Amino acid sequence: MSSVKNLKKDINYTLGDIISICQIATELNPEANKEKAGAIVDEVIVTFDDLIAKVNAKNVENKKAHFKSVSAELESRANALIEKVNSL
Repeated sequence: MSSVKNLKKDINYTLGDIISICQIATELNPEANKEKAGAIVDEVIVTFDDLIAKVNAKNVENKKAHFKSVSAELESRANALIEKVNSL
């Protein structure tokens, strides 16, 4: 298991890249739905807040299992968000 610091970096970089991809998609494709893109960005921000709150939780019994579940949740939620961006 990587450190908490690296998990936070992974969350930040992954979700930041999704926001960047969303912005690039709307700039390069004038037919893209900008309202839908804005909703995706809002969902990314909510996801970021949720995951960081889970990483910072102090009342966890098994930290290793907890961080693995947060990492798995990051992967699944990021994949779902990327699917939404691809549908723009």
